[in-house]
Amino acid sequence: MSRAEMEALGWDACDIIVVTGDAYIDHPSFGMALIGRMLEAQGFRVGIISQPDWQSAEPFRILGKPRLFFGITAGNMDSMINRYTADRKPRSDDAYTAHGAPAKRPDRAVTVYAQRAREAYPDANIVIGSIEASLRRIAHYDHWSEKVRRSVLPDSKADLLIFGNAERALVDLAHRLAAGEAIEEIRDLRGTAFMVKRGWKPGDDWIEIDSLNLDKPGRIDPIPDPYAMEPQQSATAPNADGSAPVQIIPAAARVAARKAQRGKTVIRLQSYEAIKDDRVLYAHNSRVFHLESNPGNARAMVQAHGERDVWLNPPPVPLTTEEMDFVFDAPYARAPHPVYGKAHIPAWEMIRFSVNIMRGCFGGCTFCSITEHEGRIIQSRSHESILKEIEEIRDKIPEFKGHISDLGGPTANMYRMACKSKEIESSCRRLSCVYPGICENLNTDHSSLISLYRKARAIPGVKKITIGSGLRYDLAVRSPEYVKELVTHHVSGLLKIAPEHTEEGPLSKMMKPGIGSYNRFKQLFDKYSKEAGKKQHLVPYFIAAHPGTTDEDMLNLALWLKANDFRPDQVQTFTPTPLAMATAMYHTRKNPLRKVSADSEEVETPRSAKQRKLHKALLRYHDPEGHDLIREYLHEIGRSELIGNSPQHLVPRAPAARLQRNQGKVAGNDYVHAIPNRRPARSPAAKPSRTRHKA
Repeated sequence: MSRAEMEALGWDACDIIVVTGDAYIDHPSFGMALIGRMLEAQGFRVGIISQPDWQSAEPFRILGKPRLFFGITAGNMDSMINRYTADRKPRSDDAYTAHGAPAKRPDRAVTVYAQRAREAYPDANIVIGSIEASLRRIAHYDHWSEKVRRSVLPDSKADLLIFGNAERALVDLAHRLAAGEAIEEIRDLRGTAFMVKRGWKPGDDWIEIDSLNLDKPGRIDPIPDPYAMEPQQSATAPNADGSAPVQIIPAAARVAARKAQRGKTVIRLQSYEAIKDDRVLYAHNSRVFHLESNPGNARAMVQAHGERDVWLNPPPVPLTTEEMDFVFDAPYARAPHPVYGKAHIPAWEMIRFSVNIMRGCFGGCTFCSITEHEGRIIQSRSHESILKEIEEIRDKIPEFKGHISDLGGPTANMYRMACKSKEIESSCRRLSCVYPGICENLNTDHSSLISLYRKARAIPGVKKITIGSGLRYDLAVRSPEYVKELVTHHVSGLLKIAPEHTEEGPLSKMMKPGIGSYNRFKQLFDKYSKEAGKKQHLVPYFIAAHPGTTDEDMLNLALWLKANDFRPDQVQTFTPTPLAMATAMYHTRKNPLRKVSADSEEVETPRSAKQRKLHKALLRYHDPEGHDLIREYLHEIGRSELIGNSPQHLVPRAPAARLQRNQGKVAGNDYVHAIPNRRPARSPAAKPSRTRHKA
């Protein structure tokens, strides 16, 4: 991180310099450390510039010019989501900064950092990546400016964008640049995007298909079955007697031919200029983009921006277990860089005793960006690698007292789950493996995860392991043995799950299961908690103001919360993140999960500040701060019977908010954190807790 450290290592220059918007923590949960250690293992010298002052180019010269490239990342979170709430209000802290200090990174950090690095060294190679770059690789709706913005590539002036799981692309790129290849000639790496002149193709044998021909707004072409038997085909040249010889084309040859054709096909999305003011075309682009997300059959895509094109190669192939182990087994210090001293870094304190066991998510929730970044195919580490990391936590972190806070990832219980058939997996174009129901081809076996839990508990020095990642309960109920193992040994009073809503309207737009799945899981949870002699509760998360949600839906959810004795502590109002399908619904009021046309389904979308505030208030029906708004709404719709001072009423008649104005307010920047109200009541002077969760 400094010239002094370079001199101590005997370096005259860095091969690669990573510029990040986060504090530098040498731990595999932080992107800059993972990238740095991986490239170090390949023999490269890596420098890290953490949270530079972006007001000038000088801080970007601190380590000199990199021999190969600058790697630019906003950090573990999108800089706009990191800095602003769903209501576009600045946050008061930043979990990825020393002491939680705010405003240590610029808005749209990838673009700003890339421009400053270019200013510092005009002839340096600039490579952008991380979740911010991934989610902005094509034209996208931007919630904070309320308009469709261009791809981050033309704005950042970067030479290359790496999206998704970047390990393979980064290693290949570094070695090819080191061998003398020019960055503008490296155009064949999966998981990369770059700017080219209009109409450029990798070769003369490539064909271009306009997305409107693929999916005329209104329908999608049927997916061909590459394994179906076809009729016998005649050769072009007849026999001497005029008869046509019969030629049998083996199935393997047909599959190979189709794959070869797809491998040299590029889909032209509708241009930035076409979609920025046309909501139907924007929704159409979103639909086509997501249908081309399976690494097994995805085609290249291209989108015009003025006189130039943004070219996207197919997404990266998921890492194997051996490759995942290699990435996570690097010699991480598992601590913040010494430059921070004993500074309080909230994100580090949250994850320092947790272990990431897998990547990816096949849930396909439309509001979530995991799929666009990590993909739907689960990438799992081996038991040996995971157990080794637990031992390192025990041995390397002095503060460890025997409690592992999580064995998880994007979802706690998708570890080692996959399609039963590699052939089916590589040709599938479903957006979710579990919606509207769990696919019959999905292996939902929890036995390996159960075995991992038992091995981890047996490690000397480990006293307790809790599961902090969200649980996919519709999968869990398929394995009562797993639920029993989890509830008996790995829940410390509260377990978080995410039904997100109770009503079919919003659930269908989220691609989430009905509340019946929650009820079935709760029955098992309560049963095994009782058998274990433990008093434990579920913590369900919900989202307010999601596309597809009406005021009546939110009222019904509030009544469900009241009936089930839940009092949400923190409320997440839907945030339209770039590229998410729910964001396309929010922006266009169209549903890209189905056919898109001018007269297709209109999606009810809460947009006004007052309506979004009402939805938040209904989730926190018990909070006096929102009672006036709820009472006003109930009078308007003729449901005043829900207003009263008995326990059966939703809100009281008296303006209780004025009587309790000195009670602490909840920020409302994270998921709904619903705690059963059977706990002791807080004194009027006590402030509600603010629980943070993983990005």
